Amino acid sequence: MSDVNEVAASTGDQQVMKPAQPIILHHLNNSRSQRVLWLLEELDVPYTIQKYERDPKTVLAPPSLKQIHPLGKSPIITDGSTVIAESGAIITYLLETYAPHLIPSPSTQEEQYRRYVYYMHYAEGTLMLYLVIALVMDKIASAPMPFFARPIASKIVASVRDAYLSPNLEQNFQFLEKELEGREWFAGGETFSGADFMMLFPMEAAVKRGGAGKGFENIKNWVEKVHERPAYKRALEKGGEYSYF
Repeated sequence: MSDVNEVAASTGDQQVMKPAQPIILHHLNNSRSQRVLWLLEELDVPYTIQKYERDPKTVLAPPSLKQIHPLGKSPIITDGSTVIAESGAIITYLLETYAPHLIPSPSTQEEQYRRYVYYMHYAEGTLMLYLVIALVMDKIASAPMPFFARPIASKIVASVRDAYLSPNLEQNFQFLEKELEGREWFAGGETFSGADFMMLFPMEAAVKRGGAGKGFENIKNWVEKVHERPAYKRALEKGGEYSYF
């Protein structure tokens, strides 16, 4: 269990509680762990980083991560004797434990709360699905193969992109562009919530690799706004290599 014993910092006019001992972030380069690092910097709670490097050939996480969690995936945090994996679970835990004011109240902020819950799930459940498929298609298209196989592979990739991938990405980008119209943050409040930390990774990937960097000004502006935050810049400096998916 974790112990919370004193006030560490404030976000807006609310205070953030401080863990009894530093949280450990098990951080993998070029991974979803970066959004957890951004959250830790925004909360200004004591933490340390245990860094892990991807295998340069397979791009997989090192086996040593399985010593922390059986699946060996990042991000993982250790808070006292508590070990938590999965971005959404980590972000929810950190906010519930140390900064519950960053979770909209279901009783007094019903609309914001519903948006918060929606985007906590949408980030990985919908948007990242298409972005991962896009990455796989790119890898297939550029993979070494016999010359006679390339036309077949290219045709399959083009068919998937034209019939499935591009229409769904376009639909989601249009949806997000409209959702951000007149809103600073995804839950719709005056400050960020867990939804924004969850949305960071797919939004960066959408702008960098998914085609949302052109023609979707609200999406682009949201990512740029996050990138200008001092806490994000500190997280980027501390986290090391990060190429936005």
